[in-house]
This record gives sequence, C-alpha cells and structure tokens, in this order.
Amino acid sequence: MPTLLELTAEIVAAHVSNTQMGSDEMLQEIQKVYGTLKALEGGVPSQEEPEKPKQMTIKQAFKKDEVICMICGKGFTTLKRHLSVAHDLKPGQYRKQFNIPANVPLAAKSYSESRRQAAQERGLADVLAKAREKRGLGKKTVSLVKKAKAPVPAVKQKAQVPMVKDKAPVPTAVANPARTKKKPADSN
Repeated sequence: MPTLLELTAEIVAAHVSNTQMGSDEMLQEIQKVYGTLKALEGGVPSQEEPEKPKQMTIKQAFKKDEVICMICGKGFTTLKRHLSVAHDLKPGQYRKQFNIPANVPLAAKSYSESRRQAAQERGLADVLAKAREKRGLGKKTVSLVKKAKAPVPAVKQKAQVPMVKDKAPVPTAVANPARTKKKPADSN
C-alpha cells in the first residue's frame, strides 16, 4: 500500500500536468493534499471549511461595473439569472433576505446606463410616448386621472326584475291534411 507521501505526489503530479502552477502554488497544493489525506486516514473530517463571503454593505455590493452576490461573493453585471440558477431565489426573496430597497436595481450601474443609452438612441422613449398618446394616456391625462377620482355611491341599487316573466305565445300547429292520412285497419 502506498504511503501518504506517494499518494500526495501522484495527485499533485496529475493536477500539475493539467494546470500550470508556479513553485509556490505547487507547494501549497502539496500541503493541502497531504493534510486532507492525513485527515482522511485518521477518520477525522477535514478541518478546512469552505470560505464564506465576508459581510458587506449594500453600497459595497452594488458597484459601478459589477454587482456582487451577497450569498456567494461572486461579481456579475446582473443578478437575476444568477439568483434563480445558483441559489433558487427570486429577486424579491433576495431583496427581503438582505434588506435591499426596491429602488436599488439588481444590475451594475454602468450596465443600466448603457441599456438606457441604447434605448434613447433607438428612439424607444418617443415610441412609448406616442403609444401613450394614442391610447389617450399622455402624462397630463395620467396625472388628471390620478387626481380626479369619481365619487363612490353609498349604496348600489339593483334594477327591478319582474318576478314572473311573460312568455311569448307559442303558435299552434295547423295539421297538414296530406300528412294526416289514416292507415287502413288490418283485416284478420
């Protein structure tokens, strides 16, 4: 049976053959693998725990060029897809968990600005304004609708419905003499 040193050498050699490492990185890798193998041999679980992201404020998480996930500490331009794929969270749940206000977008500021700029260059703001005017919901109309609310009646009265409806008379059928021939009686 190979010794821990031999196993460590084989594992690190296999890793180095696929990944370029400097001498310092290789030394750290050897120490890490050896420590893990020694812990496994003794039946004691590894003392090393995965690194947890440090606690950060909302201001630290939402930067100009990236948004950092407050769960795993990775940086992204937008968080929505990452939250659903990696953490199975909806944006509202994430906001609630970390007390993020609704007015803070879950996207990098530079990304939001570039999207806004592209929309303005394509004239999407004008298209939206025209659509609102066409529906009669211009800015002035919307503000007037919000201000002037119709008074609500205290009690709604139902329309009077007659208890018994008069049925229209059914026309009587006139017997057609050609159809009403009597069959001759059987003679037995």
